[in-house]
Amino acid sequence: MLKRLAKANMVPIYLEDCSIDNKDRSHEEFQYLNLIHDVLQEGTLESGRNGITKSIFGSAMVFSLSGGIIPILTTKRTAWKTCIRELLWFIRGDTNNAHLQAEGVHIWDDNGSREFLDSRNLLDNKEGDLGPVYGHQWRHFNAEYDNCDSDYSGEGIDQLAQIIESLKNPATRTSRRMIMSAWNPCQLDKMALPPCHILCQFNVSDGNKLSCSLYQRSGDIGLGVPFNIASYSTLTHLLAKHCDLEAYEFVYFLGNAHIYQEHIEPLKEQLRREPYEFPIMDICMKRENINNYTIDDFKVKDYKFHETIKMKMIA
Repeated sequence: MLKRLAKANMVPIYLEDCSIDNKDRSHEEFQYLNLIHDVLQEGTLESGRNGITKSIFGSAMVFSLSGGIIPILTTKRTAWKTCIRELLWFIRGDTNNAHLQAEGVHIWDDNGSREFLDSRNLLDNKEGDLGPVYGHQWRHFNAEYDNCDSDYSGEGIDQLAQIIESLKNPATRTSRRMIMSAWNPCQLDKMALPPCHILCQFNVSDGNKLSCSLYQRSGDIGLGVPFNIASYSTLTHLLAKHCDLEAYEFVYFLGNAHIYQEHIEPLKEQLRREPYEFPIMDICMKRENINNYTIDDFKVKDYKFHETIKMKMIA
């Protein structure tokens, strides 16, 4: 059965029924597959800043991290090393895309291009200077931003360091104030791209079980959301290791969850696949400084996955 989805002045999109009702949904990855299904079937067709999407507003997923489980999606190959390299770049407070490129990571290339920076009126930023994006806000919140090569040591609020300090102290690790925000209205116009994953909160239960909840204002279901799941789950595992706790859960809230028109056919293919068991993450050592972890400290064991599904990055 074909469903025709169209609005005035928009390109009609034809979708076949993507039902997955006959599958066993006990695997936690079905939360993600169900989100794809729901957006394709029930989402609103919209024309936005960077193309035509189908979207819903408001969604939630919960992933277990106990026993080292890491929810890296298995219904397509997910580049988990690229994801962790970006996470470590955030943790260092870095905003220079050239440093990611040197590690073979190109997910920020379009947003750091001369053309894109000029479209954001960031005429004085050199190419690759992304402005006060995630890392700057995590480690130097609201520090006056000059450029990506400046030294911001001791400037702004180091939100991540405050959370680590709280987690390491048994007297404060049950605080309900362990929040890290990337959304800074004072500096949005200086950012190449305003943050999509904007606020996370950490919580310790039963004395040593660390959970993270994330609120994301805007989620690209095809490409961004799988990375966000893996990234914040890894961050939770890392903080648990660093603070002598046990990773427990990642709770994920999405505001506008959308699928780009160009991603519809690839995601329909993904819906036809059965998930494998999630892999296990092992962080080989505890380092003295959170900035000093490297990609070689992270091992992912027993990652079984379906073949890669190619989707165009839409900046």
